[in-house]
Amino acid sequence: MKTGTGIKEIFPEEGCRICPRECGAGREEGKRGVCGVADVILVSRAALHMWEEPCISGERGSGAVFFAGCPLHCVYCQNYEIAGGVGKVITKQRLAEIFLELQQKGAHNINLVTPTHYSHLLPEVLQMARDQGLCIPIVYNCSGYEKVDTLKKLADFVDIYLADYKYPDPQGAEKYSHAPDYPEIAWAALEEMLRQQPECVFDEEGILQKGVVVRHLLLPGRVKAAKQAVSQLYEAFGDRIYISLMNQYTPFERVGERYPELSRKVTSREYGRLLDFALELGVENGFFQEGDTAEESFIPVFNGEGV
Repeated sequence: MKTGTGIKEIFPEEGCRICPRECGAGREEGKRGVCGVADVILVSRAALHMWEEPCISGERGSGAVFFAGCPLHCVYCQNYEIAGGVGKVITKQRLAEIFLELQQKGAHNINLVTPTHYSHLLPEVLQMARDQGLCIPIVYNCSGYEKVDTLKKLADFVDIYLADYKYPDPQGAEKYSHAPDYPEIAWAALEEMLRQQPECVFDEEGILQKGVVVRHLLLPGRVKAAKQAVSQLYEAFGDRIYISLMNQYTPFERVGERYPELSRKVTSREYGRLLDFALELGVENGFFQEGDTAEESFIPVFNGEGV
């Protein structure tokens, strides 16, 4: 059974250069990149997902496909179990079948979660699925740490970009994601996403069909940085994007031992200050979370469901 993804066909001599890490790993020779994945497709879960923004999940759910591995490796990762590369190896044909199965179950869209290190194969797989009847929107759900050249190759296949803008400051990006270049890389990526999808389009049910939604997860003690992120986003893109402000940071003991400032949840006062700032700034197209969302129940069980 052929499970290779053909990276060598794209980078025949220099190794993998798909993500901004540009680690040069010989993934086709079985070596794992910074993403933690060799030249195979690893999927940890594929199911209807109700915990995205309302315009993504709707009433029937988003067809979320959780890919294993991640190029960014944030120290506080909520999905750390699969970020390290835990998943089931499948073929490109099987991945296309999964998309179609989720559509048959009533999914509002196909939600590609952490797809960066598989982005080189997505056009082929999505076209394969299209040829077999896939017709719902495609959501590219990513960390924001993306190469512009990589995104350009997805222009004919991605309808919705659901992207993080984690850090406006290199210091935070270096400390928590070991990527001081994150702000500039993510900003260039957002500009490319907006070039491809310049406005948000909704259907009669209020479900997003095209557009860009930018998320920012508030971390404990980082209200100032969060305000800076919101200000940058709104001043640059205005109402062309929807801004999703999240308070669901879940502290894990393994993180708190090394980063004591991350050993607690975000307080309601911290989150309230951020929301007040966004409203005063004039942000109208946005989402916020109510109540105590920092519970592990918001983290899916990665048991291979649907794979």
